[in-house]
Amino acid sequence: MTAHAENPQAAELGEVYATQGPPRAHVIKSKLEAAGIPSILSYDSASLLFGITVDGLGQVRVLVRPEDAEEARRLLAEVQQHWEDDNGN
Repeated sequence: MTAHAENPQAAELGEVYATQGPPRAHVIKSKLEAAGIPSILSYDSASLLFGITVDGLGQVRVLVRPEDAEEARRLLAEVQQHWEDDNGN
């Protein structure tokens, strides 16, 4: 499910990740959902048109239910560590 920032449903959810443009956000969303954590993406249309983030414009936020936030952050920390290891950081 994808949502825009104006969506009232998004207001009930908590942000666990923010990134520049949709590609990485979709990967994160897929990882969370594979772990059984439902999520939505919140973005404005600029992120689709331009694929860049300037002062938050174009940013894509990954949102989850409050009760899933801690587990989602733990999973995302593992994913981030894996990406850093792959990039030699």
